[in-house]
Amino acid sequence: MGHNKSSFLKHPIEHIDITSFDARPIINAMSKMSFVSRETANAAKIYNKMLKEKNCTIFLTLAGSTSAAGCMQLYADLVKNNMVDAIIATGASIIDMDFFEALGYRHYQGSQFQNDNILRDNYIDRIYDTYIDEDELQKCDQIIGEIADSLKPRAYTSREFIQELGAYLKSNSKKNNSLIEISYDHNVPIFCPAFTDSSAGFGLVMHQERNPDNHITIDSIKEFRELTEIKIQSGSSGLVMIGGGVPKNFVQDTVVCAELLKKKVDMHKYAVQITVADSRDGACSSSTLKEASSWGKVNSSEEQMVYAEATSVMPLIASDAYHRGYWRDRPIKNLSKIF
Repeated sequence: MGHNKSSFLKHPIEHIDITSFDARPIINAMSKMSFVSRETANAAKIYNKMLKEKNCTIFLTLAGSTSAAGCMQLYADLVKNNMVDAIIATGASIIDMDFFEALGYRHYQGSQFQNDNILRDNYIDRIYDTYIDEDELQKCDQIIGEIADSLKPRAYTSREFIQELGAYLKSNSKKNNSLIEISYDHNVPIFCPAFTDSSAGFGLVMHQERNPDNHITIDSIKEFRELTEIKIQSGSSGLVMIGGGVPKNFVQDTVVCAELLKKKVDMHKYAVQITVADSRDGACSSSTLKEASSWGKVNSSEEQMVYAEATSVMPLIASDAYHRGYWRDRPIKNLSKIF
């Protein structure tokens, strides 16, 4: 039977709006329950403590595809309402998902049972039950390469390069609240320690092919130093971690790095991680936060692992914190201005 591409790309993902409903009654009720409900309520409680503590710097880490799956506006709203101070993410979350939608493209509801050969024939990429138009993704790659062509050839940290993307979106965005643009407006730095592993990687390879002797490159060592400097200047800090992977480890390692630079820093005081990964195989992404305290990275008194798929619990945690309103009294950190 014949399929055409448009028949697959009919129902765009609508991103959840945490300001449109009040999750406080649900979180309060869950706190009196057990299992993942109580873990979720405790995670919300710890996040509110971070927001309440005036000098606590809040790091949001993103791994996995929750942005494509409907949490894109949620993360932007956290930045807009001064509920996070810095972001550490996979390249895909920031480029293939956020920058991609800022260019006017969409993610679509699909099916995880669809024949993937048919999707391939139609040039459609699948993330579980979500579809992306590969032609549009390649346009995203190309635009990244063109932006790189326009920059002064030198080594950039991913944070610096993403800031340039924010400047580009100020005049070229087709959507007004992308995470990149809102973070640019609010001086919230975004770090992608594995930046090349994304649409940006393809774009930057094309850029270097076109400019073999005079091109930009990404300096991930310098950005490790930059992120460590944020930790050094922060005093108290808290982590809100979606998934695990490189972003989780990168932000935790700042404590060790600061120590090696002979700077006095405290372990991350608060930490919440939402993951479906299991620690029984010894895997790093799912290493428990208690385990991280043995490395001197996370203080084990205010930490909560939530074993859930993040699109199901993060809207509750974020809406709860938004409506409790501790963010209204937080000083604005403007961390991008450190650099």
